[in-house]
Amino acid sequence: MRRVFLLFFFCLTLCSTIGYSQLVIPLSKKPQKIITGAERTASYVPYLKNKTIAMVVNQTSTIGTTHLVDSLQSIGIKIKAVFAPEHGFRGDADAGEKVDNSIDKKTGLNIVSLYGKHYKPYPEDLKDVDLVIFDIQDVGVRFYTYISTLHYVMEACAENNVEVMILDRPNPNGFYVDGPILDPKFKSFVGMHPVPVVHGMTIGEYAKMINGEKWLKDGMQCKLKVISMENWNHSKQYTLPIKPSPNLPNNQSIYLYPSICFFEGTEISLARGTLFPFQAFGAPELSNQPFSFIPKSIPGMSKNPPQENKVCYGVDLRNFDCSVFTKTKRLNLQWLLDMYKAYPEKDKFFLKTLFIDKLAGTDQLRKQIIEGKTEAEIRKSWEPALSNYKQMRKKYLIYK
Repeated sequence: MRRVFLLFFFCLTLCSTIGYSQLVIPLSKKPQKIITGAERTASYVPYLKNKTIAMVVNQTSTIGTTHLVDSLQSIGIKIKAVFAPEHGFRGDADAGEKVDNSIDKKTGLNIVSLYGKHYKPYPEDLKDVDLVIFDIQDVGVRFYTYISTLHYVMEACAENNVEVMILDRPNPNGFYVDGPILDPKFKSFVGMHPVPVVHGMTIGEYAKMINGEKWLKDGMQCKLKVISMENWNHSKQYTLPIKPSPNLPNNQSIYLYPSICFFEGTEISLARGTLFPFQAFGAPELSNQPFSFIPKSIPGMSKNPPQENKVCYGVDLRNFDCSVFTKTKRLNLQWLLDMYKAYPEKDKFFLKTLFIDKLAGTDQLRKQIIEGKTEAEIRKSWEPALSNYKQMRKKYLIYK
């Protein structure tokens, strides 16, 4: 009590000396709420008036708990069509599963698939469209195909003189940049640009980079408007309110994804067909490993998963401390190297399709693993390209 009285007396004395208006007692600040681009309606809704728009959206495209499409329709914005990326408009299609054109039962809108017969909007899809809104939650990894969809949408819009508006969202893996740079010889829908596996950009920043580096066909650039976020930067952690795709159900899987998705190019299962996808890995041939699981077909999540109905032995990462990624700012290559060493039939470890080369963006990683290179030796081969990319990236950062 005496201490409280002395502190009060000290404050009174100080106030009488310097004036009450100059006395500022610092209070602990609550973390500011991250405001996504979609939530900043005053910044873009007036711009949509009297325009016909199309939207590239999925289940993550929300304002609070309301879908962006529903919000815009409710205030009379004219929406011609919705373009659906991988996993579909409602986000319930399996990875790699083709998505068909359809009519959305709830809204009556035409759903045009950009993950079926074609990846790029046709000119007729954009006829009479003034603006395309792109609002999809990304996870900041090159082989996560939403940035490939972004490329083709921007390219189609540039060809047809249609503006693109990005409603930006946080990148949960935006706190680091790592991995081999894609070699153009291995360009595919799971890797289109000369960027590392973990690119460290939001969708808005990435769109600026596509334009600025003239990566669209014939060096075209599209008219681009980015509605940026408030109260977010690349060092700020973010928990996604809605899972971005069926097999990335939580932050644990999202943080592990850049490191273990390489196993998609091998005989190793990533626990697709379980309730913990991308949080464990294993194979029937690894019976000396400490953990086991059996992949099953799960509708809306994983149809006919790799190693279906087989006992897979491997490693459980559900309790792995993912804060290591924020500390090291590196993906983990050691899991891939260790599983190759443990796999009994080395010549069968990598899939015959060599999908690993598309994921890595190069054939060097596969060859280095076969040669027995260490992680340090492999990392050394990523330079100077990785450092050059980091320097180039700075030009396009919105959240510095």
